[in-house]
Amino acid sequence: MPSLADLQGGFAAALRDAGLPPPATIAGQARQPQSRRFDVYRNNRMASLIEALESAFPALRQLVGDAFFKAAAKAYIDLDPPQSPVLLLYGQGFGKFLDGFPPASQVPYLGDVARLEWARLNAFHAADAASLAIDRLAALPPADLAGLRFELHPSLQLLHSRWPVVSLWASSSGTDPDAAVEMSQGQDAMVIRPALNADTRILPAGGYDFIGRLLAGAPLAEAAELAALRDPAFDLAVHLQGLFEVGAVTAVLPAGPEPKQE
Repeated sequence: MPSLADLQGGFAAALRDAGLPPPATIAGQARQPQSRRFDVYRNNRMASLIEALESAFPALRQLVGDAFFKAAAKAYIDLDPPQSPVLLLYGQGFGKFLDGFPPASQVPYLGDVARLEWARLNAFHAADAASLAIDRLAALPPADLAGLRFELHPSLQLLHSRWPVVSLWASSSGTDPDAAVEMSQGQDAMVIRPALNADTRILPAGGYDFIGRLLAGAPLAEAAELAALRDPAFDLAVHLQGLFEVGAVTAVLPAGPEPKQE
């Protein structure tokens, strides 16, 4: 007699692949053929996973329309079914999938819109942390500023895009229906949820590199130097003010040894 694990594995495989026959162990007194009864489970599985993706990517769905979204979702589900029973965790690879989805070849920005929505979802469910005010810096000796390291809010997410991803998301989500979308201009985004709602912002010049280095544990001077090399328009004062204003800084650490590399 098959083990429980074998029974479960066969049932799950048949759910995922409509080309497989229903498990031979299914029995019942229903008048409908076994295959038709099992199709109910297949359809319910697909419908629930599509609904999970619709909940995770509402702006993307609005951007492409219901029919296109459902077709893309079905193809993604077949290619990358969930590995966890927690559907909240499903959809991480949807952006990458859309990058290579042939019907989306004429709208190559869809993958980044999905990544931004996934960042917002992760930010929303991240841990809470108390934010510091910028006055914390004013209390420190100026000579110590260069070596400071910042702990940033656990909800903070970054996205680099060659497309106007924030404007596309804002216009499609209803956040800013009149947002100007200039397709020739890429945008770097920061998502953070210091309080109840996730905040999505376009980063000014050099911001992606600057905040990325701070997240990696680099001291302030090193992060600023890299950002200035990448973009001469980088303004350290503007970025510091912005980080504290959005509640991104949760701790200021004194200069110390370089963090160990994992």
